[in-house]
Amino acid sequence: MAEYKLAEIEMRFAEIIWNNEPLTSGELVKLCEVELNWKKSTTYTILRRLCERGLFQNDGKKVISLVSREEFFARQSEKFVEDTFQGSLPQFLASFVRRKKLSKKEVQELIQIISEGGADK
Repeated sequence: MAEYKLAEIEMRFAEIIWNNEPLTSGELVKLCEVELNWKKSTTYTILRRLCERGLFQNDGKKVISLVSREEFFARQSEKFVEDTFQGSLPQFLASFVRRKKLSKKEVQELIQIISEGGADK
């Protein structure tokens, strides 16, 4: 996925897909009509744009994500750290904790994540 940012309306659209997939393009059109007040053509235009960017796939029958919500936000976070802190996670964390006090539980969770090498367990 080349782009890690979505405009606000694209993000709302992506959330509709992530929350309802797999779904047909017709179901997507109906959801977007109700939730976003969009016409069919708008839904298909945005869907095509996000398919071209590698987020979703529309095979004519089903719309599915190629990148999960979690993967999208992970990539977006990595890009932010890379662009803002020269890729330094310690610099990011130091900056973050200067402004927000972490609870003991949060500190323990971070220690556990780091000691496990970031693997989900």
